[in-house]
Amino acid sequence: MTIRIAEAQDAEAIQAIYAPIVAETAISFEIEPPTVAQMRERIIDTLRHFPWLVSLNAQGAVNGYVYACKHRERAAYRWSVDTAAYVRTDSCRTGIGARLYRALFAELVGLGYYQAFAGITLPNDASIALHESVGFTLIGVFRNVGFKREAWRDVGWWQKSLQPLGTPAEPIAFS
Repeated sequence: MTIRIAEAQDAEAIQAIYAPIVAETAISFEIEPPTVAQMRERIIDTLRHFPWLVSLNAQGAVNGYVYACKHRERAAYRWSVDTAAYVRTDSCRTGIGARLYRALFAELVGLGYYQAFAGITLPNDASIALHESVGFTLIGVFRNVGFKREAWRDVGWWQKSLQPLGTPAEPIAFS
């Protein structure tokens, strides 16, 4: 398996991983799957400031991805990020998600970030297991925060410290 920075031309493969999650599950709170063009714009926009990584299988096909984005708007939050990871269905439970996350954490530390957060729609045992396996811990649950697939959904929030706390320098933009 190879891990590298995502590129605009990965949008089709990334969209193919994400679209069924949007359309067929409550895991994502998006209602309509993004188009390939929209996914391409998301990748380009994210890479202006944050890492987005993909994993490639032995044949060179994208089989998973992970990225970081801004945690909150207020300036004092600028050393924290939200994260997300998705793995192609035929590659689940192979360690790809954990390897992607570890590579993402290394990038984030190098950029000067201290805390990573992940919101997980509940229930989702596989995502919880992945996040806890790489060091995230549950910090709380937003109850009945979203309505999708004819039901109110809870979202659990997990946190991971990326490096020891200290007086931070400005985070470096990823580019």
